[in-house]
Amino acid sequence: MFFRTKASGPRSYLQIVENRWEGGRTRQRVLATLGRLDQLRQTGRLDALLASGARLSRSVLLLSAHVQGQLPTITTRRIGPALIFERLWLETGCRRVIEHLLDGRRFGFDVERAVFLTVLHRLFAPGSDRAADKWKADYQIEGCEALQLHHLYRAMAWLGEELPHDQQQDKTPFAPRCTKDRVEEGLFARRRDLFTGLQLVFFDTTSLYFEGNGGQEIGQRGYSKDHRPDLYQMIVGVVLDGRGRPICCELWPGNTTDVATLIPVVDRLRSRFGIRRVCVVADRGMISRETITALEQDERGWQYILGARMRSQTEVSDEVLSRAGRYRVVHPSRVKSDDPAPLKVKEVRVEDRRYIVRLNEDEARKEAADREAIVAALREQLRRGDKSLVGNKGYRRYLTAAGPEHFRVDEAKVAEDARYDGKWVLRTNTELDTAEVALQYKQLWTVEQWFRSCKSLLQTRPVFHRCDETIRGHVFCSFLALVLRQELQARLEQRGHGYEWADVIGDLDRLQTVEVEQDEKRFLLRSEVQGTCGGVFQAAGVALPPTVQQVTATATEGDAAPGATPPR
Repeated sequence: MFFRTKASGPRSYLQIVENRWEGGRTRQRVLATLGRLDQLRQTGRLDALLASGARLSRSVLLLSAHVQGQLPTITTRRIGPALIFERLWLETGCRRVIEHLLDGRRFGFDVERAVFLTVLHRLFAPGSDRAADKWKADYQIEGCEALQLHHLYRAMAWLGEELPHDQQQDKTPFAPRCTKDRVEEGLFARRRDLFTGLQLVFFDTTSLYFEGNGGQEIGQRGYSKDHRPDLYQMIVGVVLDGRGRPICCELWPGNTTDVATLIPVVDRLRSRFGIRRVCVVADRGMISRETITALEQDERGWQYILGARMRSQTEVSDEVLSRAGRYRVVHPSRVKSDDPAPLKVKEVRVEDRRYIVRLNEDEARKEAADREAIVAALREQLRRGDKSLVGNKGYRRYLTAAGPEHFRVDEAKVAEDARYDGKWVLRTNTELDTAEVALQYKQLWTVEQWFRSCKSLLQTRPVFHRCDETIRGHVFCSFLALVLRQELQARLEQRGHGYEWADVIGDLDRLQTVEVEQDEKRFLLRSEVQGTCGGVFQAAGVALPPTVQQVTATATEGDAAPGATPPR
């Protein structure tokens, strides 16, 4: 039942109405007409009526008394994070896979809960494992009350623990097989029916530096994509399927080069996951003559779409980019801001090698304007004799020596640089349409977005662990967090929600319960659902806890979470 206003001429009347199901549809039935709304307000009878009804509703009285500060607060806990991601943890198979691998092991604490706590912490309050131990005090997370910091460290060590010698057959040359590999394989096997048509995988790498010593062997100095060559680092590689779902991550010493990583990863896809036919999409840092030769060997026969180095590969700069040919329009110039970026493609064949040239004219105009601004500023500074410009990378690329102590703008370098404006060159052995090749490579941004999330939103750093196994476990928890994030985003997209991830996390984090006491009874009062929260609960298939719920003696002793937490 509910109140409804009914207009009749210039007046409005207040009615009590109920919904009924009749003849396959919902119909409304008026139970009572209380009178003219303006008169009820003027005489105060409406307020008296509502106050009289409120006395019969314990929920309203409790909420009103709590707002007015008349009830003693026992505890306040945030419930949104665990309610949503506990369900996804179960339905993606993470819980069961980890529990299966733990079967027969005796740790003296719940390792699966320790891993889940760490993963949940990465999603909501990025930081170290020590920070996760403190963070959990404000949250309602089933089974995590007794966990201590050393339990989290031991759980990380278990995830990164080397497998026995007889299970090392398909390890890479750079790292052993670990427990985390078996977790990835178990997750893949549970959803294998979804991957029967898997034809496309994306692979990319990045570097993560350490705050401390950087492990025993995994921490090495190498080319740092974080621009911190002074620190020890590790290399993290990730493989996603064509829909952006994480398949696995690889963790290697920091001095491992990108070119050396692609073939071991490709070979492991077959041995670990039984993937027989697939097209690998990878960035230009992965390409080399040896890499392509290995991919095309008969025993592999893998298809690939690889970015090519336009400036350093002679064949690309001299042959591919010099060939004349008409571009084919894939996406025209933007009319609306949310239209796809403009894209043109053309195919170039050099002997039996197939190249695709991608052109984004918006990007080309931007790069030309940026270069023009740099060169104009450079000429102005050179007229003033400012030799310090040589130390500026943006300027130095367009300079050439004009004497022992003099420099000038190198017009040939400026013209050469203009050849690459807005262009990308791809090398492929597929028979896919040129537009399809370009679009598939464009999806590689999903992997790059994963790394941005890993470093910023999920904050894999700081990594203070000293042992390789705990470092591997620490980073792998970020991978599991991305598995849950991708699952929730996919469900939201299915329902047509385009929520910003920061809004989703923030709104869930604000949902809380307050335990209060009245008349020697305790109750849980749920806060108001805000922003994206309602849509997120619907997408995840989780029922919201009631606004007011009496706490039973059993629930109080166990500090059980309210709502639809999946059974263990």
